[in-house]
Amino acid sequence: MSRQVSKAAKWVCAMVCLLACSVAAPVIGRAQQPATPQPSGSTGSTATPQPAQTTQPAQTQPGAQQGGNDDNYRIIQSVNEVNLIFTVTDKHGNFVPNLKQSDFALLDDQKAPARISSFTQQTNLPLRVGILIDASTSIRSRFQFEQQASNEFLLQVLRSRKDRAFVMGFDVTPTIMQDWTDNLDALQTGVTKLRPGGGTALFDAVYTACRDKLLGAERFQEPVRRAIVVISDGNDNQSRAYAEDAIKECQRAETIIYAISTNWTPSRGRGDDVLQKMARATGGRAFFPPSVDEMGVGFQSIEDELRSQYDLTYTPADFKADGSFRTIYLFALDRRYQVRAREGYFAPKN
Repeated sequence: MSRQVSKAAKWVCAMVCLLACSVAAPVIGRAQQPATPQPSGSTGSTATPQPAQTTQPAQTQPGAQQGGNDDNYRIIQSVNEVNLIFTVTDKHGNFVPNLKQSDFALLDDQKAPARISSFTQQTNLPLRVGILIDASTSIRSRFQFEQQASNEFLLQVLRSRKDRAFVMGFDVTPTIMQDWTDNLDALQTGVTKLRPGGGTALFDAVYTACRDKLLGAERFQEPVRRAIVVISDGNDNQSRAYAEDAIKECQRAETIIYAISTNWTPSRGRGDDVLQKMARATGGRAFFPPSVDEMGVGFQSIEDELRSQYDLTYTPADFKADGSFRTIYLFALDRRYQVRAREGYFAPKN
């Protein structure tokens, strides 16, 4: 028994020492390359999402500087480095700022990391946000409110020349209404042009958004915050991809899912549980406003969270480029605080 306690004590000391290493400068790295997913599901009217193509990380010189307000960031690409974005809140849901690296413990694939490259509190990174709006028949009576709330969110959160967004509507199939842009008028026009009708292919929409718009190192040559905001009741009845397929594609794309439920009934439905599951697995959060008037509160909470996150870059121990899924367990040493981070990532595959 004493020998087991001694081993446990040594392991805890080793983990804390690794996390307490000093950080010289921010180094933003990418953790994973996309493995080829195998979406599967029941028969539907949409085309089966095609597997994502495996891409290699862009080669960027270590000294390359980014322009604008982000000149202090340097990009150093390494397939063995994991970039983990996370949020810390207290028991009331308030964000906890000014924490240090030594305030956390981390396990990657059940092991302490070999090295911590950087730890920063990020409040000003450029945003890359996909707005996914349910345009199915099931939300027809609420659709106008969805559009209004989405346009208000875009107006509040996007900063010209720094942030970019795209708009996707989905019923039986996902449709890009406006591609990546920082032009608010164009984005709001894309939202306004949506018309409700048909079934709901939520999983196909999330899968496609990550695969086509957010996946791949070549898309982002600067440190950015990537997120999808889903406005839906969560009741999928048309997708060929499963919820797990959509979640895995978001994890490959290192994209956080935020969801705002349009189910305003007194009780939580199956669709609400789906939204909660997708958000939790990617380090995001689901919101369940009790009425249409409260939708704006959910959007405001998402905006606040996107500007109040931590960024940790580390090198895993015993890393293998075998395409496997590696779990992440991050927690605050002060147990009064709750940490929200993605549940894991896919290692690159040689």
